[in-house]
Amino acid sequence: MNGWEPVYSDGFAPAVELRRVVLENYAIPAIILNKKDSSYHFGMIELYVPSESATRARLILDEQYGFNFSLN
Repeated sequence: MNGWEPVYSDGFAPAVELRRVVLENYAIPAIILNKKDSSYHFGMIELYVPSESATRARLILDEQYGFNFSLN
């Protein structure tokens, strides 16, 4: 995914969706990429934002949730 960076990942889909909504409330477009295996229920769900918004997105998530779940 050229031009997009992961800013959060979790195995629990509602946690990722909540953070997507938070970022979109700050006018940061965000998409979810589900890498979770549907048969065995392992793997992660990742939240991506445009590369130019990644630093701001990480700061917002850190501020909202008290610590940073970023992949980088």
